[in-house]
Amino acid sequence: MKARLISLIIFSIAFAFVEATVVFYLREIFHISNTYVQSNYKTLLNLGVIAFILPDIPILNDAKITAAELQREAATMIMLASLAFLSAEKWKQRLGAFLIAFGVWDIFYYIFLKYLTGWPKTLFDVDVYFLIPIAWVGPVITPIAISLLIIILGLKLYKSPPDKH
Repeated sequence: MKARLISLIIFSIAFAFVEATVVFYLREIFHISNTYVQSNYKTLLNLGVIAFILPDIPILNDAKITAAELQREAATMIMLASLAFLSAEKWKQRLGAFLIAFGVWDIFYYIFLKYLTGWPKTLFDVDVYFLIPIAWVGPVITPIAISLLIIILGLKLYKSPPDKH
């Protein structure tokens, strides 16, 4: 189980680099230096640390590329779920593995994004976290804090003894 956990974490870190590289390419292609968040959008729900918005124009200023980005995000979740499935035998442990993989991936995504682009400058810079089903935005510290919490929960679930029937 320890070897599976280490493999899960290594995959998550490497995958974070791949994801950060994709965002690096998008920022370079579209000449985005700070954030994708535009000034014209409708706020559907604002929780202070995260807001759900509908932009007036596609996030990446191109509907086809934004659609591809949505599909890439969905593929990311499928890959992390598949990794979690392969990393454990029981469903509770698989959920734990998913939470660990997601949390590690998300934290290292921001580390690698900083390495590749110099952004975010601070943990309070605003980012678009996710586009499914609508855009989620807020300060970088929000997903990092959530990721730390889900890693802790994930470790608890992953290391829990199998259920007895």
